[in-house]
Amino acid sequence: MVDPREQAYREFAQGHLPGLHRLAYVLCQDWHRADDLVQGALLQLYVHWDKASAATDRAAYARTVLVRVFLNERRTSWSRRVVLVDSPPELAGASPEVEDSVTLRTALAALPPRQRAVLVLRFYTDLSVDQTADALSCSPGTVKSQTSKALATLRRALPESEHTNGRWS
Repeated sequence: MVDPREQAYREFAQGHLPGLHRLAYVLCQDWHRADDLVQGALLQLYVHWDKASAATDRAAYARTVLVRVFLNERRTSWSRRVVLVDSPPELAGASPEVEDSVTLRTALAALPPRQRAVLVLRFYTDLSVDQTADALSCSPGTVKSQTSKALATLRRALPESEHTNGRWS
């Protein structure tokens, strides 16, 4: 007989795994690291399932845990010394949309982890400033300033024609 607490965790994890995996990929730009981030987040959720299951929005709680696992990983010295890459992207004959996507992802990956997390939470997961502040344990003003700095960095990194004609702005 399966414990009801464990069954509730399993159902939640199975239902939210694809979304957490996509969010992790957007944060780290590497499917293998995304797998590791999701695994770490799911472990944290399991350990603290009583608290997570009592949350009013379990999905938001899980996203917060995932972002914190990502930020904590970036703080360790190992992640600063070692850069793991899969094979380089195949760009020969790529369409303009693919090239634009690669350009944007490269610029996004160059951002500091906290700025990247702010942009992903604000614009990819469509969280409000207050929800993003809660997820990152900071003030709404910090979210706004980090968003502003990150967007300014992206504008500088992207080709001039891309963000002046409205494609990246």
